[in-house]
Amino acid sequence: MNQILLPSSSSSSLINQTLTLNLIPGLPNDIGALILSFISYSHHGRLKSICKSWKLFLSSKALISLRHSHGSRSLSHLLCIFSQDPSVASPYLFDLQNLAWCPLPPMPCNPHVYGLCNFTSVAIGPFLYVIGGSVFDTRSFPLDRPSPSSAAFRFDFCTWKWERISPMISPRGSFACVAVPNSDRILVAGGGSRHKLFAAAGSRISSVEMYDVKRDEWVSLDGLPSFRAGCVGFFVEDGEENSEFWVVGGYGESRTISGMFPVDEYCRDAVVMEMKNGNDGKWREIGDVWKIGERIRLGKIVVVEDKDHRCSGVYMLDGIDILRYDMDSNRWQEESHVPKEERCTLSSIGFVALDGELLVITVKKGVESGENRRCLRQHKKGRSLYIQIYNPKRKTWRSLTTKSPFVNKLDFSNAVMCNIRM
Repeated sequence: MNQILLPSSSSSSLINQTLTLNLIPGLPNDIGALILSFISYSHHGRLKSICKSWKLFLSSKALISLRHSHGSRSLSHLLCIFSQDPSVASPYLFDLQNLAWCPLPPMPCNPHVYGLCNFTSVAIGPFLYVIGGSVFDTRSFPLDRPSPSSAAFRFDFCTWKWERISPMISPRGSFACVAVPNSDRILVAGGGSRHKLFAAAGSRISSVEMYDVKRDEWVSLDGLPSFRAGCVGFFVEDGEENSEFWVVGGYGESRTISGMFPVDEYCRDAVVMEMKNGNDGKWREIGDVWKIGERIRLGKIVVVEDKDHRCSGVYMLDGIDILRYDMDSNRWQEESHVPKEERCTLSSIGFVALDGELLVITVKKGVESGENRRCLRQHKKGRSLYIQIYNPKRKTWRSLTTKSPFVNKLDFSNAVMCNIRM
């Protein structure tokens, strides 16, 4: 019997079982494996029920290796959406090309904590990471005061299971986080204990850490120049050996109005850590990225990556305006606008980058008509997501509508989104 042509690292018992079974009758297994590897990831759940050999192969690391070895043509660009605490409600994968949804298992539950929010999610290869956040802990006092979490979890798409990994050194939520391109490392910076139930409260920290995936350990790096939470991070490569970790926006110190009501002091500047030959360096301050009076705080920021996971553009959604950050001038420049004819239908807005494009996602508001009310009664879940897609290279917009799989209305002010290449 023919064997699947796989990288030498794929030597697990699961793969060995796959090699003894015929994938497609009448075809060599290497050809059968190649055909199956080009099928969109969103269809794999249904295909696993066809036969044992397909289930074993589609659940193996061999499939991941084969898909990546054939480049971006065979990869599916998926969006993972966490509507709320992932230990309570299952996150969903969304395949934009096929308008298909796939639920993931809930994250392991800790009986002592609840209300997880303001965590961060990143993906590296076939792994999805959920890091930090803000929670309520039944073991703390007072009970109604949220605390930051240092917990970290990883979801393995091959085994379809969650596992707990080493916790961060400093607990944090609302922090900058980025996966270093072409490297098994994750960087986190800043953060605090703010919870979604409290508009302006919580601690801030300046701690910076790096996670080594292979060693499963966190290492402290040089801290931020000042306390900062609610910030955004991205990674910029300048040549083969030099790279930079950028941290933009957020809030630092706070002040009170009438001595009672806390108000955030938003950061207008950016700070950059220079990393040479993969080693961390010192921070330098870039200065204000917008002028006084131009805006109060940053809008939602996303980073567009190329096929090699390198930053090709940083964009911000400010109301209905999409702005692009120009590093040379250290200013946000106008890029485009959300199409005018759809502004009246916008509610809570999600903003994310996927496969080189910008997605503006909104929950469609109901229209007071007999037909619509009848549909809502028939589909209680049944809210639709309206997705407007902007291509920065072509400067064009397109749109589509898909039914939301979430039971409750999706609140993008609290939802966490992460893109995955599988």
